[in-house]
Amino acid sequence: MSSVNLKRITKETIINVTVDIQGTGESSIDTGIGFLNHMLEAFAKHSSIDMVIKAEGDIEVDFHHTTEDIGIVLGSAIRKSLEKKNFARYGQSIIPMDEALILSSIDICNRSYLNFDCNLYGTIGNFDSELIEEFFRAFTNNARVTLHIKQMYGSNKHHIAEAIFKSVAHSLKDAVRLADKTLSTKGSL
Repeated sequence: MSSVNLKRITKETIINVTVDIQGTGESSIDTGIGFLNHMLEAFAKHSSIDMVIKAEGDIEVDFHHTTEDIGIVLGSAIRKSLEKKNFARYGQSIIPMDEALILSSIDICNRSYLNFDCNLYGTIGNFDSELIEEFFRAFTNNARVTLHIKQMYGSNKHHIAEAIFKSVAHSLKDAVRLADKTLSTKGSL
């Protein structure tokens, strides 16, 4: 087992994350935010990364700090999990969920970049849907990956959001797969 545990404490949140990139997708998620729990459980299952996430945050204010800080710690834990390992580096996926279709592509390259091309506005239950982009921006910046997420089409916000998390999970699953060497024209990642 090659699990990594990271903790982040601020005035707004306490986030504790444990991941095992060589897992089976088992998860224990408790963020205090029902919809985010659901998305992260799907993320763990579809990436085959074992995840334990426990978050306490100022959710009486709103869900922003908790969502963003989980992205920070989860991205950092994924990056740390890959230290001194050879991995596939690239992954891509196209995931349908009913009328929604989401494409994602990831490069684990030590260059943080997020292109989030999705029409996702308003709330899903009591969750502000724009926090999905905030989560992935924090994740991308701290995992130091390039990530493109594109909504091909879709109208149901829940379907779009869930397809986003599942698509990125499948892309990540391919990219973190252990390999004989990590491909790099520079010779170093």
